[in-house]
Amino acid sequence: MGIDDKFDNAKDEKLGQAKEAVGKATDDQGLEAEGKGDQMGANLKQAGEKIKDAFKG
Repeated sequence: MGIDDKFDNAKDEKLGQAKEAVGKATDDQGLEAEGKGDQMGANLKQAGEKIKDAFKG
């Protein structure tokens, strides 16, 4: 996994957490759900990168 990929995945996860928190604070269920989706996407990308690394190693 490249350092750029790790950084992008971590950034996407943190942005998702922020969206979720703002959604909860403002009672905006759409924004909260979007934040959770962003986090899930980042986690899936990270898992995919780990699988790639396992086959390269």
